[in-house]
Amino acid sequence: MGDSMKPSFKDLSLEEIRLIVHGLSRAELRRRAARRLARDPRAGARRLGAEILARLDREEAEAARLTAMERFEAEARAQGAAVIAGVDEVGRGPLAGPVFAAAVILPPGLRLVGLDDSKRLSAEQRETLCPLIREIALGVSIGRAEVEEIDTINIRQASFLAMRRALAGLSVAVDFVLVDGFAIPGLELRQRAIVKGDSRSASIAAASVIAKVARDAVMDDLDRLYPGYGLAENKGYCTTAHVEALRRLGPCPVHRRSFKWDMDAQGAGLHFQPRLFDIIEEGD
Repeated sequence: MGDSMKPSFKDLSLEEIRLIVHGLSRAELRRRAARRLARDPRAGARRLGAEILARLDREEAEAARLTAMERFEAEARAQGAAVIAGVDEVGRGPLAGPVFAAAVILPPGLRLVGLDDSKRLSAEQRETLCPLIREIALGVSIGRAEVEEIDTINIRQASFLAMRRALAGLSVAVDFVLVDGFAIPGLELRQRAIVKGDSRSASIAAASVIAKVARDAVMDDLDRLYPGYGLAENKGYCTTAHVEALRRLGPCPVHRRSFKWDMDAQGAGLHFQPRLFDIIEEGD
């Protein structure tokens, strides 16, 4: 049926109506058809109309959200930037494992449905988005800083190191960087730090997904090397089960030693205290 024709629903089954409405190419035509269904004497038709309207509302809200996530990229291009990379890190807070960062260059105007801060997505959603991002991105690179580096220069500086490594690994020359949270020190490229950037910038959100999927895969591998800590489940974070395992087993080689591991006399508590230079660094 062409978009110019008015669908007549009177003598059609609900399944036939559903196929016709979903075959309409323009959202406004689908919305008009759904409103007609809302006045249909059949309860099933009215429910179908409400279902279609609700879906259209969700689609419009998602389109508006994705448009808003292009704002910072658009502003950078207005300032003359041609190639923009979004950068984010994953794994700053865990007790074990490396910290990861990713740099992603998205094509201008791209809208990837469902793209969001990796923390807001399920593992299944991240695993679905990750190959899509890699397929459409103009450049993707991952950087990491190992536990030994975290313990030597502290987690904040190790996060920045992983970010710089991610940017250095891009095969496409970048002239502007959007980064989540704080500006990357020692970076010669123009950059803009965005608070909560992983939920406000499409490029940063894409980087957060890439970094999260990559780090989770490594933590799964480390769980096989160092069983007993539940690293595949907790990804190195301070869960109750992880703390209980530390009480029983003590730290393994991939636990970050920049924390002091103390138990009271009864073994009832495990306390993590940053080293002095970490405290100084955070206060700078």
